[in-house]
Amino acid sequence: MSTVSESFGSKVFNDAVMKARLPKDTYKAMQTAIREGKRLDLSVANVVANAMKDWAIEKGATHYTHWFQPLTGITAEKHDSFISPMPGGSITMEFSGKELVQGEPDASSFPSGGLRATFEARGYTAWDPTSYAFIKEKVLCIPTAFCSYGGEALDKKTPLLRAMQAIDRQAIRILKLFGNDSVKHVTTTVGNEQEYFLVDKEDFDSRPDLLFTGRTLFGARAPKGQELEDHYFGSIKPRVQAFMEDLNDELWELGVLAKTEHNEVAPAQHELAPIFSTTNIAADHNQLTMEIMQRVAKKHGLVCLLHEKPFEGVNGSGKHNNWSISTDSGVNLLEPGETPFENAQFLLFLCAVIQAVDDYQDLLRISVASAGNDHRLGANEAPPAIVSIFLGDELSGILEAIDSGSAYGAKEKMQMKVGVHVIPHFPKDTTDRNRTSPFAFTGNKFELRMLGSSQSVSDANTMLNTAVAESLRKYADVLESASDLTTAIHDLILKTVKEHKRIIFNGNGYDDAWVKEAEKRGLLNLKSTPDCLPYLVAPKNIELLTSHKVLSETEIRARLEIALESYKKIICIEAMTMIDMTRKDILPASAGFQKKLADTIAVKRTYASAADCTYENETLVTAAALTKAAYESLKALEDALAEAKAEEDVHKAAELCKEKVLEQMSELRASVDALEILTSTGDWPYPSYGDMLFNVR
Repeated sequence: MSTVSESFGSKVFNDAVMKARLPKDTYKAMQTAIREGKRLDLSVANVVANAMKDWAIEKGATHYTHWFQPLTGITAEKHDSFISPMPGGSITMEFSGKELVQGEPDASSFPSGGLRATFEARGYTAWDPTSYAFIKEKVLCIPTAFCSYGGEALDKKTPLLRAMQAIDRQAIRILKLFGNDSVKHVTTTVGNEQEYFLVDKEDFDSRPDLLFTGRTLFGARAPKGQELEDHYFGSIKPRVQAFMEDLNDELWELGVLAKTEHNEVAPAQHELAPIFSTTNIAADHNQLTMEIMQRVAKKHGLVCLLHEKPFEGVNGSGKHNNWSISTDSGVNLLEPGETPFENAQFLLFLCAVIQAVDDYQDLLRISVASAGNDHRLGANEAPPAIVSIFLGDELSGILEAIDSGSAYGAKEKMQMKVGVHVIPHFPKDTTDRNRTSPFAFTGNKFELRMLGSSQSVSDANTMLNTAVAESLRKYADVLESASDLTTAIHDLILKTVKEHKRIIFNGNGYDDAWVKEAEKRGLLNLKSTPDCLPYLVAPKNIELLTSHKVLSETEIRARLEIALESYKKIICIEAMTMIDMTRKDILPASAGFQKKLADTIAVKRTYASAADCTYENETLVTAAALTKAAYESLKALEDALAEAKAEEDVHKAAELCKEKVLEQMSELRASVDALEILTSTGDWPYPSYGDMLFNVR
């Protein structure tokens, strides 16, 4: 049996494999392509493709696919075998450089937001050599970008790669001003903590709501939930541990740096966290992680739930996005450092992030918006929908000292001025973490805590990278023309602190007082997906994304249409599922239970006194009233749903879903959940919350 170090990356066509299998000139060309983003000549691509094919076949692969990330939020793949016919009825195994570099999947059925007509089927996938190919289920998977026949991005990876290039360009300009001429590239790195639930497959299969929507649309709370706080970091149940072991094995073989595993707050909830990777690789790996979690769970008779709020009354699941900026020499630009030179540089990059988050708080909110995440944000289990930055007492104190021109700290009495010896050393982790903050500085990185567990990390990192690139561009324009660089840096940091300090908040994000304070500061409070999505096409946001060539205006507007349409479809599917469950199962079950009560009352009245029917009478009256209320809510939901589905304008349809459909869904659920509490276990048609949250041992 191989060790972890031996099996790690064994299914990845990584740098070590390329170095061993490619001619030196080809390997060098590959490294240049990866490092500098240059295209490979077809002759070089042919050599790489042949070596990749031979390696994959040795590993048992029979097919290859261009693995891409369309705007559905999940991955897509079309498998082609390596076989090619030969004279006499035999075959040979072939894979060309052209097939490696470019593919042509049918693009007509993927969301395009009007970028193409349904009958226009052609789309292209283009190899991303910066993300290594890998083998999954006997298929060689080649990470690619996905675009339309006209060149518009139809995926989540293309804008992310463009945003990474944007921040690279602007950060290099800043670093050169500090004399860092040896730095050739700056990359952003990400580590994504992934939360999830595990439920027994038999329970899952018995719940149409879980099957169709990924969350429970009905369900009375169990007598016990998370209130004892005994699940978080508790001992892992044997069945879950077995799942985690198999999951780790598969992830490690694919080069995914799975590091930490533990129980989360809610019963049946868990978390996996990897080590940091370059952002586009981290995005690929997170998509792989979610897919493999679901596949491995089934092997253990479990189902992995990635919905942001699968159960009412206990915490939902997020995906914390730990983000930082590093040079190609390994220097973390968000590391405070110990020298004045590093401190000035650090403060400038810190201010760039502060300004970016303040200027484009709407884009960050949009990047985590979904029907599922709306149930989680602001629910005292996740950050509020108001975007703010937590810096901690020390960094906040330093910025306040710069703002006021006063001394910082008890010992240092000289005036703050960036670039001279009075700048203090910033030790890491001098303040506690703030779990209520949407965007918290945690030593040498920022943690964006707003992402939902099922979401691709690409959108958030695309917006974050582009926004910071814009701050750095503005800084570089000012500093490159400055006659006195030290003074210019100081003035620039001072200006940024004064103009953008409103976004800094170190307090309790769950406190109602913060909502009022945020409003006074002029911060946005975009509570739902329909509330925030229209901001995507605000002129300043179109200017940002187009000027850095991350998205064209056409691509931006298409993504707005897709997001609104997706929101509408999700809510409508949930509503139709509730209607189906209520009509076919819940109301008949309740009627059957009431008949049993009535029959019992009749028998008792025949053979005993009416006084013996107190339980049956009171329960029957209550159940009948709740059934009536549920039926009335059901009809109201059907009317609201019909109105939303008939509305052709996606903006208005999304609003109808938020204002009317969700309201009626909530009312129907209240009646049904109350009915569940009254109804005997044997008469209720679905597994209870107690079953689902505590059955996995």
